[in-house]
Amino acid sequence: MVQKNWHSWLMEEALPLWSNIGFDHKRRLFHERLTFDHKPIELPALRLMVQARQISTYCRAELDGLAKTASLALDSLQEVEKRYWGSDGEIGWVFSLAPDGQPADKSRDLYAHAFILFAYAWAYQISKDPAHLNVARRTVIEIDKIFKAQNGGYLDAVPAPDTIRRQNPHMHLLEAYLMLFEVSGDSFYLEYAQNMTHLAMQRFILPHTGMLLEFFDAEWKPLEAIGLNRVEPGHLCEWSWLFSEFMRLAPETSFSHEMKETREKLFDAAMKYGVSPDTLIVCDAITDDGRQLENTTRIWPQTEFMRMLALKERENFSEAKSLIDRQKKCFFERYAPSHLKGGWIDRLDANGVALTDHMPASSLYHIYGPP
Repeated sequence: MVQKNWHSWLMEEALPLWSNIGFDHKRRLFHERLTFDHKPIELPALRLMVQARQISTYCRAELDGLAKTASLALDSLQEVEKRYWGSDGEIGWVFSLAPDGQPADKSRDLYAHAFILFAYAWAYQISKDPAHLNVARRTVIEIDKIFKAQNGGYLDAVPAPDTIRRQNPHMHLLEAYLMLFEVSGDSFYLEYAQNMTHLAMQRFILPHTGMLLEFFDAEWKPLEAIGLNRVEPGHLCEWSWLFSEFMRLAPETSFSHEMKETREKLFDAAMKYGVSPDTLIVCDAITDDGRQLENTTRIWPQTEFMRMLALKERENFSEAKSLIDRQKKCFFERYAPSHLKGGWIDRLDANGVALTDHMPASSLYHIYGPP
């Protein structure tokens, strides 16, 4: 019943909401926010990341038979390519677009580039148009030219706002590279994915505990002393799932045993320190020694936890089914109550009170993830 409710909610409420009211048909771009009563909120700029997330989600939805939205997504992708890609005369994709269709922020953001790669992978999966793979490959090459750092990995943004290095955009690059490899079979993307997994296991993850640190200095050393570094349980789940995806797509890799062990440590750390045993709510942040850092809870860690549980269920983890059912019940009670009719609350405080006054479109990418 929970599974049926999940899919019916997506098909009948969430996906139609964001492809109709949530889409600006005049601009051929997605709105970034809606009010809780389903009115678009006009913003001074639309970010590339949000457009790419929505495009990938609506391509996936048609492939899964949950919506007839591929033509809308592909049409929007054409507009995004025209408006964001090199529209200021430089290589790469601009960060955001103003209401007049001109670049609002011309900086290059690694996180946004990861998601436009992801969008092109899903666009190719449904269209089989080789032009989509051509843009993706050219973008990968541009990422190297714009962001590549001398000591491994990439800069977060150019121009760089600080010297901090972050794991998060690298995680989404891995996700994009894996999807591009899956849809194309081109080992070019698998090699890039492998580089991201090596970086994670060598730099991001504490080997003995499975804790994944968020922030580093310019030399990839933890930003804080041990015990003071930020860890996000939702990212523990995401990396655990991505390692599983890598092993599924490249089962003969020479370091699969090490990767499998790391995957289990990530999941175990999330379960032990990031998930409430009573409510199954995933908190926003903990320290690298397991203490709670923030008692707020966002919607996306809940769905990333569900996605990892779904994988564990397929691997015959005995508790997975009951945990998924409890988590989905919590999701609809706390984050997507029926009166929002396909919408959601992005962030709650410790007492379950909403901390946002709008619904961000960017959450749909995470929400669509669980099966």
